[in-house]
Amino acid sequence: MSLRVLVGVKRVIDYAVKIRVRPDKLGVVTDGVKHSMNPFDEIAIEEAVRLKEKKIAKEVVAISCGPTQAQETIRTALAMGADRGIHVEIPAKEVEKLEPLHVAKIMAKLVEQEKADLVVLGKQAIDDDSNATAQMTAALLDWPQATFASKIEKTDGELQVTREVDGGLEIIKVKLPAVVSADLRLNEPRYATLPNIMKAKKKKIAKMKAADLGVDTSPHFEVLDVADPPVREAGIKVEDVDTLVTKLKDAGRI
Repeated sequence: MSLRVLVGVKRVIDYAVKIRVRPDKLGVVTDGVKHSMNPFDEIAIEEAVRLKEKKIAKEVVAISCGPTQAQETIRTALAMGADRGIHVEIPAKEVEKLEPLHVAKIMAKLVEQEKADLVVLGKQAIDDDSNATAQMTAALLDWPQATFASKIEKTDGELQVTREVDGGLEIIKVKLPAVVSADLRLNEPRYATLPNIMKAKKKKIAKMKAADLGVDTSPHFEVLDVADPPVREAGIKVEDVDTLVTKLKDAGRI
């Protein structure tokens, strides 16, 4: 059985960039800041492409919700091996208010439209750390879900997924169609080669708006204040254990 796989790829501020809070305290500075594909989504794309290379998947579709620049993220996914892309246009001034529920609704509608068999998402985005889109997508579709996947194996009509949990590893089986979220150790994403980057320029990216899918992206909450985390106090060195215990007692820690 060959699967049609949808993969979400989010454009986020690059992980190496030092985040700065905007002067109005309602968000972070994004203008002139380097952006790239969310690292967990890179892992998701890599896994989908590997499924295609194993003849388990027949098509990999990369989906991104965001402003015009999100097409760059889709092109990266296409250069990694995805077959085509879908860009759901969200104006730049509205993208910060786009919530996991909005994205989950968009993904669910696209699953129906594309007749997909599998959705692979990064377990979370490094900008908001919500870790909710995969779970919400599965709930909206009423599909099985396998989150925090560190290994995926295909069996007859099922996926055997090794999950990373607090106590170690958990192995589960889910029937297809299903939603999977990729954890850090699932794979190591490939680098896009120059020939594949050139090929990606010719691959199709469909454009649409959330309204075309019948999804209302009105925010459900309002950001009142964004602040830098408190500066960590400098540590001190002590000569021996007795001094350490005394200082901890004086500080009310023990």
